[in-house]
Amino acid sequence: MERGFWSWVLFILQEYGVLFAKGAATTLYIAIIGTVVGLFIGLIIGIIKTTPVDKTDSKLKRYSLKIVNIILSIYIEVFRGTPMIVQAMIIYYGSAETFNIDMSTTVAALLIVSVNTGAYMSEIVRGGISAVDRGQFEAAQALGMNHWSTMVKIILPQAIRNILPATGNEFVVNIKDTSVLNVIALTELFYVAKTVKGALFRTYEPFLIVAAIYLILTFTITRILRHVEKKMDGPDSYTIFSAGSTPHNAGIKIPPRKGGM
Repeated sequence: MERGFWSWVLFILQEYGVLFAKGAATTLYIAIIGTVVGLFIGLIIGIIKTTPVDKTDSKLKRYSLKIVNIILSIYIEVFRGTPMIVQAMIIYYGSAETFNIDMSTTVAALLIVSVNTGAYMSEIVRGGISAVDRGQFEAAQALGMNHWSTMVKIILPQAIRNILPATGNEFVVNIKDTSVLNVIALTELFYVAKTVKGALFRTYEPFLIVAAIYLILTFTITRILRHVEKKMDGPDSYTIFSAGSTPHNAGIKIPPRKGGM
């Protein structure tokens, strides 16, 4: 008796469910670590590229910073201007052939996703830093704080809040983009679907299952990130107190925002 569609789906889930679960876990692991490391790379590049250069600075500092900025700009343009699938082939297979560097598929995947994400996050971070009022930089300088202290203690905490939606979007993109890492034989979701297809000579069912898993992952994470953003925004209503006032007198009640979720 020939199997129907749902019969195939149930059979695949029963026989290969553990493999799909492992593939989903690998996909999440690579996406999470890659996004976190990429964010860290972006923050470092953001700090470096916003370092002020004054004519009173030494020539060594000015020229060194200029060279570093050129190198960082090349890195950003290269990794933003080429597909991740090509980067995967070059980093994993190319490094083995040219430099005799033998790395595991997991290490290669983490490296690929991290440096790719770092290139995108660097521009996102730069935009987040630019969104912070310039007067805060000047106030920090007036207090005698150097660029690094100003960034770490004053600017970056605000910039991170500004870039949180874009960072969450990059995380969701990374979950889907890990599918290209099947070219280096990383056992993620897409690779698992290819394996099942090769074993059963069925295409529709295994890839439909994988599509459903991707949708569940991205939908769940998007909702979690929106909840985090809402928490960071604070309550919809709050009270402003004038100087010398207490919660029991002269406070101004701000009503809930219209259209707030």
